[in-house]
Amino acid sequence: MEDFSMLGSATEVQIGPMRLTQDPIQVLLIFAKEDSQSDGFWWACDRAGYRCNIARTPESALECFLDKHQEIIVIDHRNSRYFDAEDICRSIRATKPSEHTTILAVVPRTSADEEEASVLPLLNAGFDRQFKENSSITACYNELVQIEHGEVRSQFKLRACNAVFTALDHCQEAIEITSEDHVIQYVNPAFERMMGYHKGELIGKELTELPKSDKNCADLVDNINTFIKKGKEWQGVYYGRRKTGESIQQHVKTTPVIGQGGKIRHFVSLKRLHCTNENNKQLYKSHRDEKYTGDNSQSESHSFKCKNRRKDSIDVKSVTSQSSDAAPSLPTRRYSSMARIHSMTIEAPITKVINIINAAQENSPITVAEALDRVLEILRTTELYSPQLGTKDEDPHTSDLVGGLMTDGLRRLSGNEYVFSKNVNLSHSHLSVPNTINDVPPCIAQLLDNEESWDFNIFELEAVTNKRPLLYLGLKIFARFGVSEFLNCSEATLRAWLQMIEANYHSSNSYHNSTHAADVLHATAFFLRKERVKGSLDHLDEVAALIAATIHDVDHPGRTNSFLCNAGSELAVLYNDTAVLESHHTALAFQLTIKDSKCNIFKNIDRNRYRTLRQAIIDMVLATEMTKHFEHVNKFVNSINKPMASEETSSHSEGSDCECTANIKNFPDNQTLIKRMMIKCADVANPCRPLELCIEWAGRISEEYFAQTDEEKRQGLPVVMPVFDRNTCSIPKSQISFIDYFITDMFDAWDAFAHLPVLMQHLANNYKHWKTLDELKCKSVRLPSENNN
Repeated sequence: MEDFSMLGSATEVQIGPMRLTQDPIQVLLIFAKEDSQSDGFWWACDRAGYRCNIARTPESALECFLDKHQEIIVIDHRNSRYFDAEDICRSIRATKPSEHTTILAVVPRTSADEEEASVLPLLNAGFDRQFKENSSITACYNELVQIEHGEVRSQFKLRACNAVFTALDHCQEAIEITSEDHVIQYVNPAFERMMGYHKGELIGKELTELPKSDKNCADLVDNINTFIKKGKEWQGVYYGRRKTGESIQQHVKTTPVIGQGGKIRHFVSLKRLHCTNENNKQLYKSHRDEKYTGDNSQSESHSFKCKNRRKDSIDVKSVTSQSSDAAPSLPTRRYSSMARIHSMTIEAPITKVINIINAAQENSPITVAEALDRVLEILRTTELYSPQLGTKDEDPHTSDLVGGLMTDGLRRLSGNEYVFSKNVNLSHSHLSVPNTINDVPPCIAQLLDNEESWDFNIFELEAVTNKRPLLYLGLKIFARFGVSEFLNCSEATLRAWLQMIEANYHSSNSYHNSTHAADVLHATAFFLRKERVKGSLDHLDEVAALIAATIHDVDHPGRTNSFLCNAGSELAVLYNDTAVLESHHTALAFQLTIKDSKCNIFKNIDRNRYRTLRQAIIDMVLATEMTKHFEHVNKFVNSINKPMASEETSSHSEGSDCECTANIKNFPDNQTLIKRMMIKCADVANPCRPLELCIEWAGRISEEYFAQTDEEKRQGLPVVMPVFDRNTCSIPKSQISFIDYFITDMFDAWDAFAHLPVLMQHLANNYKHWKTLDELKCKSVRLPSENNN
C-alpha cells in the first residue's frame, strides 16, 4: 500500500444554522497494477488537494480503509484477472465506516455499436457510481470533484445530524416531530417519560390515533391546526393524556418547518409540564418517576474508575487496604448514587433504593433535586458497572487495553473465519509421569518444597519439568488440600486428569499456556490458606476453586474474545459472542473429564454434590471474563468489604473477626462473591509477583497481543488493540494502564479482606519500575543497559 499525502485545506460547510469544518477529502485507489488510469486519478487527487492512498491487493485495501476511513474509493473493475472488484466492494460495505463512503467502479469503455450494460449489478454489489475508462486527468478530476460536492458533502452533513439528535436525546424538554399530515416521526426520551409511552408505540402513528384529554376546549385542536398550517408558530397551554389515562397540563410551542418543494413538511413541538399549582407539581413528580420504570433490575452500581476519569463525582470514604501505605497511589473509590423507579409488587433492590432517593428529592432544594435527576439519568444505562473512558487520544494505551479486554467483539467482517485446532497429546516430553506425589524427580521435588511461598518461581518449575508445571504443582497442591479424599478418587485418576488437562493447554502460546494455569493454581492455593478466606469457605468451595484455577484457560488459542468474534470463529458462533472463551474452557474441561473413566475425577461422588461442585467451578471460570470485571469487584466491596468495615468499627472484641466470617458462611451468595474475587485476583496477579516474575509475565502477554495484532492485519480484521503493535508499543505504558484501571482497586479490596501486605508491596515496587521506564521513554521491559548485563 502506498500513501501519498497531498496539500489540502479544510472546507467550511453550512447546514442550517450549523457551521461545520470538513477536513481534506481522502481517496483510496484500488488498482492491482499501475497504469494510465490509476495515474490519471492520482494526478487528479493531487490537483484537487485530496489525500490519496493506493492499494494493490484486496487485503491491503481493506486494511487501509479500516485505518483511514476514506470518503471516496475508486476500484478498478476493468479486469478480473487480478482481483474481483465486486468482492472487494462487498467486503468494504460489510464494515460500519463504509456507510459514509462513496465507491466508484472504473469500467471498460464501450464501443459505439455495443449495448450499454446495466448498472444494477454494480449497485447491488455496493458501488454508488460507475466511471467509463478515461485516463484524462481532467476527466478524473471532474468526476472526483462532482462526488465531493455531491455525495461526500451530503454524507458529511448527515453525519453532523448525529450531534443534533444527541442534543435532542439529552434535552430536558419533551420534543415531538410530526409530518405535515401529523404522523409522528420522532420523539425524544424526555417525551417518552412525560407521556409514559415507548418510542416504538408512537413513531408512525397519526396524532388522531392517540387518546385525547377531555379537559381541552372542543375547538382547541382545530384552532392550533389552522394556525400552524399557515406557517405560524403556536404557543399555549394544552392538556395531554398520558398512556396511563391521566391528563397533564403542558406548555406547548409548535413550529412549522419548511422542507421539500418549499412546503411545510414537519411540525416540531416542544412541551413542558405547566406547573402552576401543587397538583401539577405532583404530576411532574409522577412523570419524572415513570421514566425509570423497568429500566434496571440490577442491584448496586458503584463504578470503580481509573484515576482522573471521574472528576465530577462525589467522594465517599472507601474501604482501604491494611497496607495501603506500601501500595502505589491508588485511585480514590467513588460510588455513584442509585435511582428511583415505581413501587412494584416484587421489589428489586434497585427499586427500593430509587424509592429512598425519590423521597429525599421531595423536600430537597431545587439544585439538589436537579442533581439527583442527573444521577437517575445515568442509572438508565444497562452498563452500570462499566466505566466510560474519554477519547482514545486522551489515553490510547488504556482505551485499547480496556476495549480489547472488556468487549466480546467490535464488528464482523464477512469471509473471515478463525478456527483453532486442539491437539490432545498426553505425552509432552521424555520426562516420566510420577506414579505418586512422592515419586517425582529430586530436582522437581526440591523446587516444590517452596511452593507455599508467594515468591515461588513458576518459571524455574516450567524449565525443570519441560513445560509441564501444572501436573507436578497440581499433584502437590491437590494432595495438601485433600482433593482426592473429597472426590473419593484415586491418586492415579487425579494424576491422569491433571496430565490430560495440561495436554490441552497450548504450549505454543507465549502467555496462555499451562505455566499460566499453574501460576493461577498457585495463587489460588495461597489465597485459600489466608485465615479469613479459609474461615469463610467450605471444603467443597476449596476443591471447586482449585479445579477452576486448573481448567480456567484450557485450550486457549492465544487470542482474545474480541478477535474470535470479529473473525466469525466457530466458538463465537456457538456461544453467541458472549463469554466465548470462558464458556469453552469450562465446557471442554467437563467434556474431557467425563468421557474417559481413567481421568474422571467426579465418577465416585453423588449426583447432588457433583451438581453443586460443577456449578461452583463454572461460576468461577466465567468470573474471569473481563466484561463483568467492575460488577464483580463492586459487589464484593459492597457486600463483603463494607459490612466487615462497619462491624470492625463498631466492635473491637477479639471474636469480631470470627463472627464476621461465620456470618459470611451463613450467606452462600457472599461465599460466591469471595470465590469469584479470589480467582479473578489469582488470574491477573502478575503485577503483584516479585519484580523479575512480573517482568517475565509482562513480556509474555505483550508478545501474545503482538501476535494477535499481526494476525488481525494479515486477515484484514479490525485491530482490537492498536497500541499492541510490536514496532511501536510501549510495554511500560500498557502495564501502567492495566494496573491503574484493573489492578489497584481490585487488589486493594481483596487485601482489605484477606490481608496481603507482601503482594501490595510487590505491586508498589513493580508500579514504580514501570513508571521509571516510562519516564525514561523506554518501551521494553528493561532498560537497554540491563538487557546487556
